[in-house]
Amino acid sequence: MNLEEFNNLPQRQAAAILRPCLDVERWINDIVASRPYASNDELLAAGSRSAESLSEAETAAALAHHPRIGERADGNSAEATLSRGEQAALQLNEDITAQLSTANRAYEDRFNRVFLIRAAGRSSAEILSECERRLGNDDDIEAREVAEQLSAIALLRLEQVVSN
Repeated sequence: MNLEEFNNLPQRQAAAILRPCLDVERWINDIVASRPYASNDELLAAGSRSAESLSEAETAAALAHHPRIGERADGNSAEATLSRGEQAALQLNEDITAQLSTANRAYEDRFNRVFLIRAAGRSSAEILSECERRLGNDDDIEAREVAEQLSAIALLRLEQVVSN
């Protein structure tokens, strides 16, 4: 879908297009209410601004939709399809899968949420290293990192869904 088509969609349809990018009602409503956009850059800037102010509850709700890194997202939803595409380049063999699984569990035990990282364009080794590094973060630093990653994923998906 191109930007002009997105700008002209009825409100409910535009919201449905955005939901797989970041399933946070306020974020979706902010973007839909600010239409029309003159350019994709303007759309992405609006998405970024809105994502920067996500509350802890909104972030937690959004994380509930993300599979563990290295695990294939289930289902045929648009969000699952986007997630599988983002993780498609990961070179997952038995050893790296086991290491990612261990790191995921350690992260979840430490922070009580799924490890979130923008996987697109990163190798399995990079992701594993980043998870291990972030295990050393304190809660406040990690909350900021999660928010940054969630925003990056949302913007990547938004760019894929609404392109010229």
